[in-house]
Amino acid sequence: MVNQTAQSFKFVKHIWERKPGDRVIHLHRPQRYRLRRVLGVPGLWATGYGDVGSSIYYALGIVALVAMGATPVVLGIAGIIFVFNALTYAEGVSMLPEAGGSSSFARHGFNELIGFIAGWALVFSYVVTIAISSFTIPSYLGYFWEPFKQSQVLGVAVSMGIVLFLTALNVLGVRESTLFSLSMAILDVITQVFLIFLGMVFLFDPHLLAQNVTLYWPETHNFIFGIAVASIAFTGVESVSQLVEETRHPQVRAPRAYIAMMFTVLILFAGISLVAFSVMTPQQLATDWATDPVAGIAANLPERLAQSPPSDPALNILYIWFVNGLRHVLPFLVAILAATILLIATNAGILGISRLSFSLSEHRELPSVFKRIHSKFKTPYVAILVFSGVAILLQLPGLFSPNIFTILGGLYAFGSLATFALAHASILSLRWRQPNRPRPFKLTWSIRVKGTELPVTAILGLISTFGIWVVLIIYQPYSRWLGFGWMALGVGVYFIYRRHAHLPILRMGKKLKGITKAG
Repeated sequence: MVNQTAQSFKFVKHIWERKPGDRVIHLHRPQRYRLRRVLGVPGLWATGYGDVGSSIYYALGIVALVAMGATPVVLGIAGIIFVFNALTYAEGVSMLPEAGGSSSFARHGFNELIGFIAGWALVFSYVVTIAISSFTIPSYLGYFWEPFKQSQVLGVAVSMGIVLFLTALNVLGVRESTLFSLSMAILDVITQVFLIFLGMVFLFDPHLLAQNVTLYWPETHNFIFGIAVASIAFTGVESVSQLVEETRHPQVRAPRAYIAMMFTVLILFAGISLVAFSVMTPQQLATDWATDPVAGIAANLPERLAQSPPSDPALNILYIWFVNGLRHVLPFLVAILAATILLIATNAGILGISRLSFSLSEHRELPSVFKRIHSKFKTPYVAILVFSGVAILLQLPGLFSPNIFTILGGLYAFGSLATFALAHASILSLRWRQPNRPRPFKLTWSIRVKGTELPVTAILGLISTFGIWVVLIIYQPYSRWLGFGWMALGVGVYFIYRRHAHLPILRMGKKLKGITKAG
């Protein structure tokens, strides 16, 4: 007993003594401060839908640029893949209730290197999200001043300015109000449901939809590329997984949030795409309204409604008054709503990437500089500056390339599909390697291989996401070279850092505690 007490005293003394590294990493008391668990199903759902709600304002246009008439079909297939992803993440977060998402799954399912690769691919998706969300804002602001939409150079310059402005705010530690963000998300849902209601009740024509689909059907490789790009429409699964450490009973509530988000997203995206094809041709959507498709719906829907007045003269007067009101209110509302939500999404991307890079650095997969905290503003300023700068660099080709919108969509698909494929593979690996691990939410539709139950949805998700990712890198050279260049850079930094820190390449290193201070 005396020996044990002496050993304990030496261990505590070892912790409290100042080490050479303490000038960078300051060790605190051996008490781990955890994030407050305050979120429930509504909070998680709102977070996940916040990402999807913003993507609706540009994803439809990107998909139409590539898939043309097959856009509704492509979004439907991507929606099925989204279901596979949501179910896989639901089992993953119930089994591993820690922030990290696919990176955490891969770290436990395979090893530290695969976990880093998944996390680095997710970093790439975050960077592209920042670039593409801010890039779309000027097009919606074109309602107030047309040059914002008509001049590509001006639009790119404004989007870069938006990223710089939000970068400065995040370095200073200024964040938007959570209540304001939630209010805008609720207003966004109401507006989209209203658009879907008007379009489906008064304008939807199955024959016109079939005509638009068949007349503007794309080539096979564009069809598959469209499915890859459509993955940008179904974001949100990673956002929920990053908040499980702030959730009450995450093993139960996180899967429920995934299920709720799954149904909401599928219904809204299906409705918006069908309404778009009811008021515009695929060619109009892919040319005039590619960067602001919801604005196109708001502008064209009243005109289409005006072409079908009721036969009753008394109702006709009210109908004309209602349509004229829509002409003035709807485009204005969509412009304000879209610009605001996309601004919030851009800011959320900067916040998310700083949190993710901080987590990778904390697990000693990135150098400690990425978790360095500003001495005055107490923000991870290095990560914010570096990755926001990368987002601006991705926007630079827009000054001279008319295909920048499609390019950004392909880059996002590269990172997101790789992330989702690794998530599915990790869940399958955990089923194989740790079959008896507690799984509060367990996928039941499985096949048995050598006594191990492997979920069919994870198998189908792995095959579909990896297969589409392969097609993407074959047919999209920009995504291929820039995507692999990004991954090679990250893996190179990982190997150099781990060797320099005398850490194993594959096995988990000891998690780095404490806060890295500036200077």
